[in-house]
Amino acid sequence: MFKYTHHTLKKLEGLFEAIGYLIRFEKGHFNSGYCILESKKVVVINRYFDLEAKINTMVEILASIDPDPSTLDPRHARLLKEFTWQKSQL
Repeated sequence: MFKYTHHTLKKLEGLFEAIGYLIRFEKGHFNSGYCILESKKVVVINRYFDLEAKINTMVEILASIDPDPSTLDPRHARLLKEFTWQKSQL
């Protein structure tokens, strides 16, 4: 189980960068707490979320965009597997 720390958040940000997505934390009126701009590969997450909510949201988004692990370096592929596996266990 991953821990809800700033280090985990940074790992997730790096993983999103590796799959070509830009993560932005902005204020806004998002019904789900986030917005995905697929054509520009930008994910906007409510910046007022606490750390746990930001991490859970990013893991949920990872599962929804379903990136191909074979296109990632081994470190990011391992992280992807770890985060998506743990999401399925929740």
